[in-house]
Amino acid sequence: MTPLHLCLLISTGLFCIGLAGALARSNTILVLLGIELMLNAANLNFIAFWRFGPPSPPANGMIFVLFSIAVAAAEAAVGLALIIAVYRHQNNIRLQDATRLKG
Repeated sequence: MTPLHLCLLISTGLFCIGLAGALARSNTILVLLGIELMLNAANLNFIAFWRFGPPSPPANGMIFVLFSIAVAAAEAAVGLALIIAVYRHQNNIRLQDATRLKG
């Protein structure tokens, strides 16, 4: 098994765990954790294809990963701010109970 196949296999496992966590949980924080796992799987794919793929400009895959990490950090900050706002309004963070966000 080549290192690229091994990286893709690990990435597939991470993505499946994140997808199962995002779809099966009702807690909002655990759903965000599943989404972060899926983004990390995509980052691992970027790095694997950059490292083991055909020659490309220097650090091309790293630039994609840095942009992806920046987007993930912004997503986590906005997601946690929404969770705090919902908790202050409804006193729980279950997704089924957060049907309206008007205050």
